[in-house]
Amino acid sequence: MSGHSKWSNIKHRKGKNDALKAKVTTKISREITVAVKAGGTDPTGNMRLKLALQKARENNIPKDNIQRAIDKGAGAGDANNYEEITYEGYGPGGAAILVEVMTDNRNRAAADVRHAFSKRGGNLGESGSVNWMFKRKGVFVIPQEGNDEETLTLLALDAGAEDIKVEDDVFVIYTLPDDYDAVEAALAEASIATDMAQITMVPDTNMELTGDDAVNMQRVLDMLEDLDDVQDVYHNAIMDEEE
Repeated sequence: MSGHSKWSNIKHRKGKNDALKAKVTTKISREITVAVKAGGTDPTGNMRLKLALQKARENNIPKDNIQRAIDKGAGAGDANNYEEITYEGYGPGGAAILVEVMTDNRNRAAADVRHAFSKRGGNLGESGSVNWMFKRKGVFVIPQEGNDEETLTLLALDAGAEDIKVEDDVFVIYTLPDDYDAVEAALAEASIATDMAQITMVPDTNMELTGDDAVNMQRVLDMLEDLDDVQDVYHNAIMDEEE
């Protein structure tokens, strides 16, 4: 991992999201609405809704906001017809970036994403240009402190995990999306707390960025995440937070 885990700044990023509460609330509410519209109101049989509700709890979204988003998706109010689009490209230094967008205005979203890429030396690519570098997986990030590696490894693998790695001061468990629930249940039963638990896009390989490339890459990511239409941003860059 070249000395810098890609999960090492989770708490920093979460804190940053907390500071942008209104924007985060809007994005998560939109995700809940679309999840309900696509798969119903029962999170037990709707993985997308389950994960959206989990994200809402982690970000302390008020229950009233969550219920309004559910009702909107279930048809209790007017719901925009959001279109889901994935944009792909390269950031400064050649790092791969995937941008998942949910928008009611494709032209606006495309222009905003293109501007964010080009502003700091990135390039928006064609469909398929970097998507092949990522796999959708369940990821559980667990602090090393208070947890035994051998015990955790056996528990995770027995529950169906694909792999477990030691990265900096955390254990990272990887699963196929279909095995996410089983591993989550096993960790809960063993009272093992997680710093992060989600289904996300994981890069096959990572690229370490330093100096101006790292600074400009972070600025590209910040610009993308600040866009109202952008739901999630994934990348394969590893950057030292001090830089």
